[in-house]
Amino acid sequence: MHAVLLASALLVGCLLAVQASVNLQLNKAVGTPYGASTLQLSVAVGLLLVLAVATGAIGAVRLVPDVPAWLLLGGLFSPLYITSGILLFPRLGALATVGLFVTGQMFASLALDLLGLLEAPQRSLTAGIALGAAVVLAGIIMIIRGQRVVAPAGPAAGSIAPPVPPAAPPGQGGGAGLVTATIASGQTRSAVRVGRVGWIALGIVAGAGLPVQGAINAQLRSELVEPLAVATISFTVATTAIAIVLLGLLGIRATTRPKLRPLAQMPWWGWLGGGCAAAYVTATFLLIPEIGAATTVALTVTGQQLASAAIDSNGRFRMPKRAMTRARTAGLVLLVAGSALVQLA
Repeated sequence: MHAVLLASALLVGCLLAVQASVNLQLNKAVGTPYGASTLQLSVAVGLLLVLAVATGAIGAVRLVPDVPAWLLLGGLFSPLYITSGILLFPRLGALATVGLFVTGQMFASLALDLLGLLEAPQRSLTAGIALGAAVVLAGIIMIIRGQRVVAPAGPAAGSIAPPVPPAAPPGQGGGAGLVTATIASGQTRSAVRVGRVGWIALGIVAGAGLPVQGAINAQLRSELVEPLAVATISFTVATTAIAIVLLGLLGIRATTRPKLRPLAQMPWWGWLGGGCAAAYVTATFLLIPEIGAATTVALTVTGQQLASAAIDSNGRFRMPKRAMTRARTAGLVLLVAGSALVQLA
């Protein structure tokens, strides 16, 4: 039975990498990452609601007024993760993005386990756990530093491309233009570095939310008993939260209005993200009480990394191909090894 639980954690990790990849097609069709996240989470709610009604688990929802309000907040981490994936995958690639998610997940899960937070089974800090965490950190650093710079094909959906200053006519201000271009180039590189740090921070924070979400949902399950009811509530909260964000951004014109007509031309697998998300969230809050937060995350992130490496190197789901350089391969090996060390320690 224990082997089945471990294999399940590895499988849902693979689904998480698939989810983030296919969501890009949904974003491309809808035209805004916030609209795509809202639609994907709505699909997940619909699937879970049908299953909860069919199995009779929906009856547990009547107990919601009696549970502490904070146990309903686990769903807030789903839109953060999904939207972050849509924003980061085209900028950093599948392997680097998932590596950042992995780093956040690993350190957040270690905090839950070592401190016994949110009723997670408490573990003692061992040399193996400390070494595993250090190896994971070294792995993501190698992947990020080994990332090949890829020129973007255009602005991300829902964003506005920066203006490009016109070139000076021949013979007019050539010297001044060269100085200005040099300064502008330096400023651009500085802005790119600052922006890259921001994207990296977003990936780590979004990843850290997943084990916290799993631990909160595990507590909610102890109150409601029915796993499908817990998952339905979690995704309902998630969908409501991102819908409010979308409406707010539309109100201040900070994002484009979602388009529905292009969905007809989207590949069928573009709709799989909702099912992958529902499977991952449900599996994690079932697994954490059984095998611990760190072990659950260690196996799910291993699955994420292996699947994302396959997606990146083969250009699956219409993702741009990114060659597995020595640095990226070494970083992947370190991430998997570090995850294994944390699990076996």
